[in-house]
Amino acid sequence: MERTKTMQRLLERMAAIERMERGKLCQMTGRPQYNHQTWRNGRNEVRYVPADDVEALRKAIEGYQRFIQLAEQYVDEVIRSTRREGKK
Repeated sequence: MERTKTMQRLLERMAAIERMERGKLCQMTGRPQYNHQTWRNGRNEVRYVPADDVEALRKAIEGYQRFIQLAEQYVDEVIRSTRREGKK
């Protein structure tokens, strides 16, 4: 199967994401730290994040979420292409 322009564009956009982190960020009640929660190896992992590091972590989480969205779009495009080829 040959890559479509859309596939190539999506791969380029995914490759351009430089920082990623899974999970979510929650501010702890009454404390300056934040919780960074991720699901790993079948369990929830939590680490404390100082307030100074929160913005970078937030952007990394957004990068991961964007990557997943682009990957889903890429899969959709590959499926469309596969179906087009199957009709030939």
